[in-house]
Amino acid sequence: MASTSDGPAAGAVGLSAGLVALAWLTQFLVGTDLFVVAPLLPAIAASLGVSAATAGLLVTAFSIAYVVASPFAGRLSDRRDRAAVLVVALVLFSVANAATALAPDFGWLLLARVVAGIAAAATGPTVYALVSSRARPQARAQVLAVVGAGLLTALWVGAPAGALLGRHVGWQATFVILAAGTLLLALPNAFVWRSGPGAARDVRTKTPVRGGRTGVGPAVSSVAVTALWAFSVYSLYTFLGVALHSDGRATAVMWLLVTYGVGAVIGGQVGGMFADRVGAVPVTRTALALTAVLEVAVALVYPVTWALACALALFALAGYAFFPAQQRHLTDMFPKQATAVLSWNNSALFVGLSLAGAVGGHVVHGLGYPALLYIGAAAAVPACLVARGRPPRTHGREHGL
Repeated sequence: MASTSDGPAAGAVGLSAGLVALAWLTQFLVGTDLFVVAPLLPAIAASLGVSAATAGLLVTAFSIAYVVASPFAGRLSDRRDRAAVLVVALVLFSVANAATALAPDFGWLLLARVVAGIAAAATGPTVYALVSSRARPQARAQVLAVVGAGLLTALWVGAPAGALLGRHVGWQATFVILAAGTLLLALPNAFVWRSGPGAARDVRTKTPVRGGRTGVGPAVSSVAVTALWAFSVYSLYTFLGVALHSDGRATAVMWLLVTYGVGAVIGGQVGGMFADRVGAVPVTRTALALTAVLEVAVALVYPVTWALACALALFALAGYAFFPAQQRHLTDMFPKQATAVLSWNNSALFVGLSLAGAVGGHVVHGLGYPALLYIGAAAAVPACLVARGRPPRTHGREHGL
């Protein structure tokens, strides 16, 4: 297995529990910063004397900066020392969060969030690439799922905790803590990825991979599946709370979101485990098919809260099984450009998420929340049809991403 998915040294290096925990914590803090802004928007708007709609530009600015910077950051990380790129990104992320807390007006705050988006674009994919290059081939997707669970945990633990802190001591305190946390993480990340045989010379310098692919076209086609998946999943998630509030079920929002979050974390672990055992592509296609079916089920049972909880848990479990399997699939296809293609994958995720937000509001307002779920389910169908393995290419001129 090692000979087909990585260089011969891949299985020999391995990952300690400490490295996995550090990668998880890094993703958790970055994810908390990503998700905490939305619940803090009312407080930020009131503090700086801007409208809620204007404050919403903070989320848009971060997302656009992330999408634009991510491919460039990934390419840089593949060509340079990944550990060094990660440390610089974490320090920049810390500075951006400190600037967010200290911003004297909305203009400076907007600029700080742009810088934070750029730093995050270099952080997440580089962590995934470092983990992927050192994980044993037979457990690569499982390890990616564990690390990715840090981001998912931020969604339903980190962001609510940050929002609660913001309500009691001010929104600035949340970003001060995030700035301190990411700065502290930069120190161990500067050293631990350089320990062990071949650690500093990761997947970029290993023996050429049999069947590895290069080129922009295949990469774009592969990550387009992620964009469709993200639209399907986040069209449901983004407007769930809004819909429940409008239906008079505001008290159910928190525990339903926790149910969803737990299902997502479990789904990621299940997807990673099966991707390592039966292959990444069967898992991605199965997950996408189940996502479509279960999103329709959520729409059908939406009026009944207990049934909605059950459907949400199953939907999250199936939907988030896709992501670690897709990451494994991409790193197996593009081993020499792992960070770059994972960066493209994360950009595709943000594109799908942003489209879900842009389209979903109009659909919910005009047709209702269940109608949006049917549209989201429909988006997962072509993703399932497109997701497939590609035949290995062993000859011909190579082109970098």
